[in-house]
Amino acid sequence: MQLRLSKIVLTSLSCLFLLIVAFNNVTDPNSNYQFVRHVLSMDTTFPGNTLMYRAITTPLLHKAAYAFIIAWEFLCCALVGIGTFKLFKARGAPLAEWKKAKGLASLGLTAGMVQFYFGFMAVGGEWFLMWQSKTWNGQDAAARLFTFMGLSLIFLNQADD
Repeated sequence: MQLRLSKIVLTSLSCLFLLIVAFNNVTDPNSNYQFVRHVLSMDTTFPGNTLMYRAITTPLLHKAAYAFIIAWEFLCCALVGIGTFKLFKARGAPLAEWKKAKGLASLGLTAGMVQFYFGFMAVGGEWFLMWQSKTWNGQDAAARLFTFMGLSLIFLNQADD
């Protein structure tokens, strides 16, 4: 039972984290919007780089990308949250039922990892050259969040028998 409760606690912490991130983006939209705008515009990358054709400078597209990021965060939060609730309900259930209850939480954690790995590190970091910016570089934070969610996903799906 202790291992199951530990998994429920870690999964719920991921849900709370995602909720805070999404809440912050909705209640203080300009802070992270500026991040998205600068990354997509590539305006703080190395001067004269030959990949500037990738830059997106249309404010409407910046807002659409930012809205998509926030929606994805809420989706991940909902999946992990509902998954955590299912885990809590199944905490004393037989092994097969407990394993089945891991599904949504696992999906939500994976979706969060997709956002931080693909969205922030691959697309933002490499395609839009975020790594070149001293001011608007979120790769370290994205790697940290990818790692936390990945460890939580591995721990959640560790054998329980």
